[in-house]
Amino acid sequence: MFKAMILLKRKEEYSLREFRNWWLGEHAQLAIQLPGLKKLCFNPAEDEAALYDGVAELWFETEADFTKAYQTELGKAVAADSLAHVGRRDRLFVEENILFDPV
Repeated sequence: MFKAMILLKRKEEYSLREFRNWWLGEHAQLAIQLPGLKKLCFNPAEDEAALYDGVAELWFETEADFTKAYQTELGKAVAADSLAHVGRRDRLFVEENILFDPV
């Protein structure tokens, strides 16, 4: 399984509340439609002074599936929507190592 973590910092003109409302609402409704998406988790920061305002976690079967998803018209719209609201977006492609999962 391929996992992308995207660290987001809102544009200065948005309050933390405005950013969260957009991210967990309008943007989430676009992102959940990405083709090949296996799992999506948005983690908003609670501290307004944090370096980032949130971290998105996206799971795809492969990195190629992630790349293909963002090459679609919907993927381009998701990226454009994100860039219209964030001042900084850093992506990490990670290897997930679950150390404890009681479920």
